[in-house]
Amino acid sequence: MSKSLARVRAALEAAGVDAEIREMSETTRTAEDAARAAGCAVDQIAKSIIFRGEATGHVVLFLTAGGNRVDPARATTVAGQSLGKADAALIRKETGFAIGGVAPVGHLKPVTAFFDPRLLDFNIVWAAAGTPRHVFAIAPNQLLELTGGSLADFTG
Repeated sequence: MSKSLARVRAALEAAGVDAEIREMSETTRTAEDAARAAGCAVDQIAKSIIFRGEATGHVVLFLTAGGNRVDPARATTVAGQSLGKADAALIRKETGFAIGGVAPVGHLKPVTAFFDPRLLDFNIVWAAAGTPRHVFAIAPNQLLELTGGSLADFTG
């Protein structure tokens, strides 16, 4: 088991979440790929979109429904700081995950997170479990609580 996958599993277990982590036979790098593999609607995929906070130099996580796009201007307002592109090295350093498998939990360092209200329209959402082939299902309100995210309107 990869270290990334093990961290996600440990974070879920530590929170008392009984989530089944599934290994998919196909990639889950995009929301469309993940929805197809999980057999769910695209908006049931909780995408982890990472920006670099220009004031802090740390990553900022935006969890959004798979069909939504993060609007940079709205995200900047929500985050209270200018946001820039987070490169692969910064993402790996702070979350411990590679792009394409960034999970909403199990990060190496505390991460400021914002949560798309659209995800709350579903009973179950699917999120990356630390690799490009692993996902887990979870109730969205449970995911919101687990991430410590703030509900915010940042899509456009």
